[in-house]
Amino acid sequence: MPIQQSPKEHYDVVIIGAGMAGLTLSRQLLLYTNKSVLLIDKRMSPPEEAPQKYGESLVQLSGYYLSKVLDLEEHLLVNHFLKYNLRFHWPTPGLDNKSYEDYSQSSIRRQSNLATFQIDRNVLEKHLFEINTADDRMDFIGGTYGTEVDLNPQGNHTVRWEGGKTSCTWVVDASGRQRVIQKHMELQAKNQIRHGSTFFWVDGLLNVERLTGRTHEEFLYDRRRQKVGHFPMFLGTNHFCAEGQWLWIIPLHGKTSIGLVYDRNVVPFEEVENTQKVIEYICRKWPVFARDLPKRKILAEGRLPNYSYDCKQTISQERWAMVGEAGRFSDPLYSPGSDLITLYNTQVVHAIQAEDDAERAARCELAEQIERVMYESYIPSYSITYNCLGDQEAFSMKYTWELAVYFCFYVVPAISGLWTNREFMVPFLKRYGVLGAINHSVQKMLSEYYEWKKRQPQPAAYAPRFFDFYEMKPLDDAEKLFYQAGLTPKEAIDVIDGHMERLEEFARYIIAHIHASVLGEPKLLLNAAFLKQMKIRKAVFDPEAMRQNYAPFADSMEMHQWNLNPFALEQFLGDTMTEKEVLAK
Repeated sequence: MPIQQSPKEHYDVVIIGAGMAGLTLSRQLLLYTNKSVLLIDKRMSPPEEAPQKYGESLVQLSGYYLSKVLDLEEHLLVNHFLKYNLRFHWPTPGLDNKSYEDYSQSSIRRQSNLATFQIDRNVLEKHLFEINTADDRMDFIGGTYGTEVDLNPQGNHTVRWEGGKTSCTWVVDASGRQRVIQKHMELQAKNQIRHGSTFFWVDGLLNVERLTGRTHEEFLYDRRRQKVGHFPMFLGTNHFCAEGQWLWIIPLHGKTSIGLVYDRNVVPFEEVENTQKVIEYICRKWPVFARDLPKRKILAEGRLPNYSYDCKQTISQERWAMVGEAGRFSDPLYSPGSDLITLYNTQVVHAIQAEDDAERAARCELAEQIERVMYESYIPSYSITYNCLGDQEAFSMKYTWELAVYFCFYVVPAISGLWTNREFMVPFLKRYGVLGAINHSVQKMLSEYYEWKKRQPQPAAYAPRFFDFYEMKPLDDAEKLFYQAGLTPKEAIDVIDGHMERLEEFARYIIAHIHASVLGEPKLLLNAAFLKQMKIRKAVFDPEAMRQNYAPFADSMEMHQWNLNPFALEQFLGDTMTEKEVLAK
């Protein structure tokens, strides 16, 4: 651990905060620029003094950034678990749901071509701290309480703390929820998400497959493996779901991270405000955990009663920026936090590298637009369709749609190094804007479909269901884009245009499936005349209007030719139909 140093008089970049965002930004600057860097933190030795950190699940964009861009692959493979995708579970109506095999699952059976990891934040940050501070171009000063910034429009900023100060050309706030620059500049902004989380870590591995009354031999030869495979389930980020809430189970070496995330309109804060209460709540909501969780030793705990917020601006041509939670935070569903660190860090490094005022201004303007658009693209998923977590069918459509968007619009630019390429990003953002209108329509239909399903008679019992997201062909096609690295801007736009066509068809299919389910008309999925006139951007969930709209086309014999399997969700079509209706179809 380095001895605390007195600051030099001036640095190219001062970074406030030695957490995930600040340490990865430092690493990126040291690898790709010749800038001098000062990292400051209120803790004297951040990796040693920090509490256990939340935010452990990486997905493809952040996995690629950490392993490839920041060259941390060996550390990640040796010190952290390789991740087995995101997996989602629901209690099965009519069963007692006290064993893992009682739960329905939606997941991806095969492993991702882009490696992702379950990271112990404290272990990773300690490694980053050590390799960063070993570089002669970086200094670290701890114990910097009361940090303040005096921003100079010309770029010669002053950063002060109790007992010290320095000047810098660029200052980047990575202070997390302290939000030093945001508060100094009065840039706080609210969004429409009102969610909270209570989380904790327990000793040892909580292996969800072992939450069962089965014998070891029954476990070994379970015929369910034909659908879910043999890869260790505990390596996934396992989500146990219900309306407006989900529970994460994330394996770390020697411990397990557990957290309840909830819409405050659905789950009263008072029911889950501390670890004891949230464990009791979890065992009631998902009884499978009652056999194990109350016996576990609690290692650490935390809570964020209202965690989501926006920011009016996060980067400026006047040479200041915010990264990580110092700027914006949306929601932990799908693990976007590290992805946004990836995006923001990359934009900040690119702006710092600008050689003149005009180029810096252009880069900062584009960076702010990119950061704003990508952040806001997450919001409908969290503000409109969080209720869909309560239904396997509705959520499977929601997640597969969103993942098909993510694989192309987030991962493709990353693996071709195009996030800072103006020739690519300008047409990219135009296409992303077009997609936004379609996405809003799909999200609204899914949310209202879920609310409608809740009001329908439910079957007394059924066996657990297993759904592989890759049964939806547009997502399977999107995963193949991971192999198309090193594309030119034009090639990448051509790839995105091709995928846009698949996404428009996918949106049409989701809306058509909802019609088929609501009307009890599976054959509607092949009705070319009806599907041709359906307006996906103006879709409205109104069962009576849907019935009237379909009636003139009900007897049409013209078959629609999909580029996907229109009956991929066939196992769910009987959910809202009586047994007589199902047999009649």
